[in-house]
Amino acid sequence: MKNNYFCVSKQLLFRVLGVILVFVFVSLLYPFIAREKIQCGNSISCKKPPQFETETNAIGVYNNKPIHAPNITLSSNENTQPVLGIQTSRGNKHIYVNITTQTLSAYEGDVLFMQTPISSGLWGKTPKGEFTIWSKFRATRMTGGSGDDFYDLPNVPYVMFFSNSDIPGSAGFSIHGTYWHNNFGHAMSHGCVNMKTSDVARLFEWADGPSKEAKQGTLVTIFEDPQV
Repeated sequence: MKNNYFCVSKQLLFRVLGVILVFVFVSLLYPFIAREKIQCGNSISCKKPPQFETETNAIGVYNNKPIHAPNITLSSNENTQPVLGIQTSRGNKHIYVNITTQTLSAYEGDVLFMQTPISSGLWGKTPKGEFTIWSKFRATRMTGGSGDDFYDLPNVPYVMFFSNSDIPGSAGFSIHGTYWHNNFGHAMSHGCVNMKTSDVARLFEWADGPSKEAKQGTLVTIFEDPQV
């Protein structure tokens, strides 16, 4: 009788330990599983780090239709490496993207630097939350979508990639210029924040990327207005 009691107790103990081990394993694995399910704002970024990339007289694809990509002409003071930000007033710069009104506002302290219409995600959601700019490129290539909404776009100009602890940089979400549509003020993208190229050129020069002195770039807040 006593031996049976110890056998039952031992089996119960092993079962409890097994449940605990499974729980711990799942808890440790879940963040990686959840991260894998995050959509890619740019399929290339999900496979390899983004880089400066341009093509001359390139033909892109947008929604399965060919489109001519404007050539990128670099001025003498521009380089092809990830762009670092200017050190002045770094902590006071803040970019707000309002998905409800489809507008972007950039402030330096309490002073409005610019406000302009944008296009956020239509085929893919633009992530909401607090982000920082982790890399800037004068131009790069972007691909994504599938079927009727497939795109392969060379020479995407003035690209500012943003990320946070939940949305990794490898997901490829960014603020960037747009040459394949002119429907700003309406959702049009696959998750990125589309801007007029003339507007994003100003924002690109103003916003900061990370530097040796500051590991994080300009703060980006993406939000929706609360429903009334």
